[in-house]
Amino acid sequence: MAFQFTPLSLHDVVLILPTRHHDDRGFFSETFRASAFEPYVRDPFVQDNLARSAAGVLRGLHFQLAPRAQGKLIQVVRGEIWDVAVDIRRSSPTFRRWVGTPLSAETGHMLWVPPGFAHGYVVTSDGADVAYKVTAEYEPALDRGIRWDDPDLGIQWPNIGPIAPKDPIVSEKDRALPLLSAAETLFE
Repeated sequence: MAFQFTPLSLHDVVLILPTRHHDDRGFFSETFRASAFEPYVRDPFVQDNLARSAAGVLRGLHFQLAPRAQGKLIQVVRGEIWDVAVDIRRSSPTFRRWVGTPLSAETGHMLWVPPGFAHGYVVTSDGADVAYKVTAEYEPALDRGIRWDDPDLGIQWPNIGPIAPKDPIVSEKDRALPLLSAAETLFE
């Protein structure tokens, strides 16, 4: 088996462990195979992204509206992050709930975050490179987000070394994001 799929507490969000084949040179691992992902990924991936971040950087919580809502397959290729998905589907029984999990280059774990979820992460190592595939191309007019520190969500961000979760490094754009209760449009 090339992959082990584990649905998390928000069962549409799935932790994925690819099989690694080790030898004296290092390891080899598949990171995606369409047939293995069919039960989870219904739309093809159309764009790949790579983000490099310093220690303590928090990115998110981001999402993109329909008709270009994005599913994301997240993988860390250097360092470690703590990754979060928030259900923002108003009709979902898990609306406003979140799930968080560590992802690292060392373990190779990946996370599938389907459309209808806001996504973000904080870097918990000296730095991190995060690669992710998305199911819709980026469309600036449909780009949205919600505050990482929304008290109604109560996300328990981990301590990130000398930087407390109350004071991560956040972009001006992300600092200006609305609370979930004030977000102009969500998913039905």
